[in-house]
Amino acid sequence: MKRRNLILSGLGLTGALVVGWGVMPPRSRLGKPDNMLLTEGDVALNGWIKITKDGSVVLAMHRSDMGQGIHNALAMLVAEELDVPLKQVRLEQAGHDAIYGNVAMFVGTLPFHPLKSEGPDKPMMVKTGEWMVSKVARELGVNATGGSSSVKDAWEHLRTAAATAKASLLMSAADQWKVPAKELTVKEGVVSHASGKSAHYGDLAKGAAGQTPGNVVLKDRKDWRLIGQATPRADVPAKTNGSAVFGIDVRVPNMLFASIVQVPQMGGTLISFDAKEALAMPGVVKCVQLSSVPGSAPGFAVVAKTTWHAKQAAEKVKAQWAQRAEGALDTKRIESELKDKLKTEKGFAFYEKGDAAKAESVSARMIEAQYKAPYLAHATMEPMNCTAQFKDGSLEIWAPTQVPGLARATAAKLAKVSDDKVKVNVTLLGGGFGRRLEADVVAQATQIALALDGAPVQLVWSREEDMAHDFYRPMHVAQLSAALNAKGEVESLRIKSAGDAISPRWMSRVLPALSGPIDAPDKTTAEGLFDLPYGFANQHMAHVSTKMGVPIGFWRSVGHSHNAFFSESFIDELAFETKQDPVAFRLALLQQAPRYAAVLKLAAEKAKWGSALPDGHARGVALHESFGSIVAQVAEVSMQGGMPRVHRVVCAIDCGTVVNPGTVAQQVESSVNFALSAALFGKIDIQDGVVQQNNFTNYPLVSMAQSPVVETWIVPSTRSPEGVGEPAVPPLAPAVVNAMFQLTGQRQRALPLKA
Repeated sequence: MKRRNLILSGLGLTGALVVGWGVMPPRSRLGKPDNMLLTEGDVALNGWIKITKDGSVVLAMHRSDMGQGIHNALAMLVAEELDVPLKQVRLEQAGHDAIYGNVAMFVGTLPFHPLKSEGPDKPMMVKTGEWMVSKVARELGVNATGGSSSVKDAWEHLRTAAATAKASLLMSAADQWKVPAKELTVKEGVVSHASGKSAHYGDLAKGAAGQTPGNVVLKDRKDWRLIGQATPRADVPAKTNGSAVFGIDVRVPNMLFASIVQVPQMGGTLISFDAKEALAMPGVVKCVQLSSVPGSAPGFAVVAKTTWHAKQAAEKVKAQWAQRAEGALDTKRIESELKDKLKTEKGFAFYEKGDAAKAESVSARMIEAQYKAPYLAHATMEPMNCTAQFKDGSLEIWAPTQVPGLARATAAKLAKVSDDKVKVNVTLLGGGFGRRLEADVVAQATQIALALDGAPVQLVWSREEDMAHDFYRPMHVAQLSAALNAKGEVESLRIKSAGDAISPRWMSRVLPALSGPIDAPDKTTAEGLFDLPYGFANQHMAHVSTKMGVPIGFWRSVGHSHNAFFSESFIDELAFETKQDPVAFRLALLQQAPRYAAVLKLAAEKAKWGSALPDGHARGVALHESFGSIVAQVAEVSMQGGMPRVHRVVCAIDCGTVVNPGTVAQQVESSVNFALSAALFGKIDIQDGVVQQNNFTNYPLVSMAQSPVVETWIVPSTRSPEGVGEPAVPPLAPAVVNAMFQLTGQRQRALPLKA
């Protein structure tokens, strides 16, 4: 693979674009005050911070909250640097300036081995790749909440924005009081001087607006009051008393409601439909045919005065559908094709070390196994929805979206108006997991609104539509093999996987202008396989990229979600075949990866690895790094009715500096239950082009009674923050499977788990 393609693989941008930007200096992400919404009495000090008359701080919130607590975490960063109580920070939806783009998420797409990408001595190729992609992402300014990157991306620039605002306020006080700024102190938003003079931020804001601080120094770690403390989340009261506004809670005067029906055959077409009977029903206003825009299935929507009227009428529409021209999709056939490709295609080698082929040729014994993982749906608790109103040449959108800028661009294109004629109101998200990185429902709501002569309309998908028209986690298969020498030691590890690549499919839907001509390997296909921390002398990690026709998208922890199952299950197989304890076997391979070893040791210690358990119970372990964070999990499992019952999961995590340890624990608990649902039940079957799962009856989630006790242990760190929302998902399935082997003596190499 050419090095320039390696660097660009996550973005799919043209070389010319990068060369053109390569001579440009990095841009500041401080932003201009006019980026903020200018309300009477408030004073904006930069593109992030505004001070109100009463001394409160308004933060431009550029990330979507889907339960991960990011609104609280980012507010904590600002409160810390400005020395104000957390309750004094208010949130305001950020605009669409490039400063709000997610740089860290795009840098995270670079396919560099983590052990080669750390510290000041990282290779020049890594430094260059990160620098170039940072510049490109900064120029693009794509505002996206994903990749467990929100705190990581905001860590420097958001604290800098708050510290700069504070410096301006101190300069304002110094000018007014004719004293040196260094003699001023701040406590809970009040600036004081030894002379007795004091004022809150609201009194100083106007004078601060004209100040231009020089180099701003961020607070020393030892002086932090908020960062690192388990702080109650400000969003919890509203989410528990019902006052929080999610997408389906939006209500606009004179609002209509739409129910959608999309082609049941995946990739199929709508030939014709007859809506006469539906239009004659009470409360029905209109039936709108939906064009097939990128990422959106063809179909129609019935608009009525209530959701119930719309849903009942939609069932009366007589539609004729047709299969896709290439023939009906079928998961059994897809699985067979993927396995064939493992045998017949070499794939792209993401990582090579030593000479695996030579080690295999002289081996005393080979250990081989084939693993597979199915398509999975996101199944967010809040189904897909969007509210839209097109009036007087302008479009207003209310949407629970992870990509407000891309949603605006999609809506503007369909409405044939400029982007500045579209206002996107981002509501709370009732679950995202990557599903709301898409703009399909926004496109549909926009089309419906355009047909309604100015009336607002809310489109809500049924659960059945949601299950049948997702962007699924792709099905992947993997062949793993290891060569053992005469002493029974592992000399080489070879992994080859096959399955669809997510990033190019996603970019073709939401960023078609940038999907470009580069056909570069996609990191998401092989992450969690090519970047293992284990010190095998010879390694060869490759992936065969496919395009099976099933719409695929980012699913919580993306490629790591299934690749950790492949790799950590096989590592356990190697420990057994070499007659070693699973923890000791891993530690012996982690001598050059001390951070990983420390996390594994902590999890084993807290789980009391090796100690006695009740009869019929066993422990399994897994270690995995994703999104910059290292997670080790020990699962305590028993077998009940032929299926695993997970009693306890001990999780150790090194995620760098922790902003709110309480939120880290919540996200670990969430990840464990999310991953356990997938491991036990998650599977999407397609027959004759139709998804067979249609609701939680045949795509279940773990119940509270099935949820294990989860313990979270955080490794202290002074490193910059890394991801938290996803890294605890990947290790769960292999930890459970490895415990099952201890109980049954049988290896489970396919998900979901079978009795």
